[in-house]
Amino acid sequence: MTRECAALLPGVCAALADPRQPGLDDTCLEKLLDWFRSLTWFDPTVELVQDNPCLTELISSVLALPEPSPSILSFTLQLAGILAASENRFQHLQQEKLLERLFGRAGPRGRAVWEDASVRSAWVRGVHSMVHHQPALHFLCSEGGMDVIFALQGDPSLFVASAASQLLVHILTFSVESEASKALSTKDCEWPECAQMIKKHVEDSLQSGSASRVEQSLKLLTSLFGSCCAAWTEVLWSDIAKQIESFLVEETVQAQHMLANLLLNVARSPVFCDTEGSFWALVTSALEHLTPVQACPLAVGLLKLCKCPQDVRIQALTVLLQPMDCILRAASQPLEYAGLLDESVSDPVTVESLLSSKTSCAGLLCQTLAHLEKLLSLKHLRVDLPYMSLLRSLMTILQFCNGLLSPASPLGSTISRNLINCFRVQKSALDVLAALSEKKGCDTLIGSLFDVLLAYLESPNTSPTVLKKAFQATSKWLVCLQELSCSNSQCQQTEKILEDVFAVLQKRLCSPCWEVRDSSLEFLTAMIKCLRDQDGFRQCLLSSEVPRLTENLLEDPESYVRASAVTAVGHLAFVTYFAPESPVAGNQYNKENMVAKLQEILSTDSEGFPRRAVISIFTKWLREGCAGQLEDAEQFVSRVIQTVEHDLDWEVRLGGLELVEVFCSQTICQLGLSECPYAPVSSAVPSSIPQNQLLRPFCRAKLFGFLFRSLCDCDKPVGQRACDILIGLRGNFYPMSTLENPREIEDSPAGRGIAWLQRTLRQGSLAQNFPTDGANGVDFQDPESMMVALGAIDLLELHDELNKSSDHVEESPQSLLQDILATMGTIEENEVDCY
Repeated sequence: MTRECAALLPGVCAALADPRQPGLDDTCLEKLLDWFRSLTWFDPTVELVQDNPCLTELISSVLALPEPSPSILSFTLQLAGILAASENRFQHLQQEKLLERLFGRAGPRGRAVWEDASVRSAWVRGVHSMVHHQPALHFLCSEGGMDVIFALQGDPSLFVASAASQLLVHILTFSVESEASKALSTKDCEWPECAQMIKKHVEDSLQSGSASRVEQSLKLLTSLFGSCCAAWTEVLWSDIAKQIESFLVEETVQAQHMLANLLLNVARSPVFCDTEGSFWALVTSALEHLTPVQACPLAVGLLKLCKCPQDVRIQALTVLLQPMDCILRAASQPLEYAGLLDESVSDPVTVESLLSSKTSCAGLLCQTLAHLEKLLSLKHLRVDLPYMSLLRSLMTILQFCNGLLSPASPLGSTISRNLINCFRVQKSALDVLAALSEKKGCDTLIGSLFDVLLAYLESPNTSPTVLKKAFQATSKWLVCLQELSCSNSQCQQTEKILEDVFAVLQKRLCSPCWEVRDSSLEFLTAMIKCLRDQDGFRQCLLSSEVPRLTENLLEDPESYVRASAVTAVGHLAFVTYFAPESPVAGNQYNKENMVAKLQEILSTDSEGFPRRAVISIFTKWLREGCAGQLEDAEQFVSRVIQTVEHDLDWEVRLGGLELVEVFCSQTICQLGLSECPYAPVSSAVPSSIPQNQLLRPFCRAKLFGFLFRSLCDCDKPVGQRACDILIGLRGNFYPMSTLENPREIEDSPAGRGIAWLQRTLRQGSLAQNFPTDGANGVDFQDPESMMVALGAIDLLELHDELNKSSDHVEESPQSLLQDILATMGTIEENEVDCY
């Protein structure tokens, strides 16, 4: 603790203990507790309380109040727990008789203030902080604290109940592991006292027949096995396993809904990695007896495990795929295709009844589909998924949802009625369909798949959100389709599908719904990114009306659509204008007209989204070497940054700096100074060219005025990026060993102006929008002046200042203590900071 803080602390403690003072807000008190936590973490000695007696005086004063406010009492309970976390400080507080008046029988447990949930929560948190040594454990047991914690497990406040459960886990773990000199057995007498109490409480609760007590113990066990992997947990499990198993087969207590998480946490523990153990038999029983909704999360968790018996893994996959199998079997009668599964784990009638119910059908399928999407995203899946059958099942679900399939079986008809126009299921199924595009072995169904996708793209009944998902799935499968196009018949099929896709896209680009127009443009951009090098794709695109319609949408009334149109037009240019084999590549008028439209949007659009899109596209063109096909790159960059430097949207200005960074990187490479952007300069600088003349391209592009002004931008990310670019430039053009001497700078022709610039930059955002026209003696387009500026200005110091948190002063402990005193009216000057 600093001397300044030590001087302020007595006043703060006195103010907190004074009931006449206005109460502090909880945020301020929590910051104060955080400070004490950090102090005690680094200093476990008793000197903290001995050197600052005001802390124990505060606790005593609060305890002496007949009716302390809940907030101050809560603060005091937590403060005492934090201080008592060290055994030395615990003994000191014990000698002062403070702990038993806070956490013992003489504490607030029997008083009216205990009715406040914040006090009960603070008591639990205080005990949690304190129990880090044996004396605290013995104190807790002797003062009846364990019974209080057991009771708080059922507290009406969920926060208190959860904190009590977590505290019991902590006490059990600490109690056992602090006396771990001998291996534990199932005999209670060999367990430490506190551990015995918790173990007996858990066992009694599980056997009580009370749903609430069973639930409390299952939560505790779930948390314990999720956080502790010690060998003694296996002993605990062996004592309760039979009772857990009884919950699967008996219906006296409805605890099944909590068993999946418990079993998963146990299965993840390395203690239970023995594949021959009885635990896995219990897991198998759970997969059989839990309902499909309860068993699905367990099944997915098991499939992600590295160490899981293969037969259990296959059983888990069977449980997960049962709803999909049922869909496939219900689609036709007699069955045309093989189902996903050879046999079921649990009774298939249960799944059929859930899918037959309007209320549960969509929920079960959405849960199953969400789990399948997660599994498909895994790089290493330790069981083979039947991709072909899964794809067929997904197509069936999508056809059920839009009424394209008329099933012959009664079950199929019922499911179809339940799913018709069900957007939730449609979106989930399309997500899985998109994920499945990356898997091999589905090519034989690709024609039928595109029939389903095109039906969704064409249907007027497809909602905008579902259409967006359908577009995403289509773009992924089009990539897959291109990879398969090798034979003539396959090429014809691909060409026909692309023609159909562009025909639909033309209609969707003209939709009265802005979300549809927006999704259509995003779909077009996604296709161009993936397929612009494919001849068939380019031919279909250029022979359609899509390019013209896309450019028309640059004037859409909706700003989101204009932004998407800008991005789409920018990517279209790679096919229409920048590709050498493009039939319109040589049309310079169209190129210039398109660029002029985008620059007009950058200059005049009233919304930020389209302007951000333009600067992003210009940067992409420059990065891919296309800007040179439009005009001189220096002129292009200069014109763009002169527009963006006055933009009110900081993201547009930041985008302008990204454009500058790309230009600098390319120019440095062209000068032969560096192969990598911003690599430190060496003797590679061409000796025939004066060093300051190397800056001419940057000066002609008018970069330096933009960069130096950006250092004072009121939005910190802009200043940080500008500083990074300038440091990079200095690293390439100005070796660190030859930085300018300040006196030499003052004597140089540009010295006075550079000195003014240095003073201005130190003001930060207070100096934003300073003139860059040379009026202050700084010529930002003069290479010699800019070379001097790069050497003279301490960019590293500016970098450190820009990267400091804006609250690095206000959040200091000293400032916090001053704020508390100011807020509570105990110092004259109003020094309160704004939080």
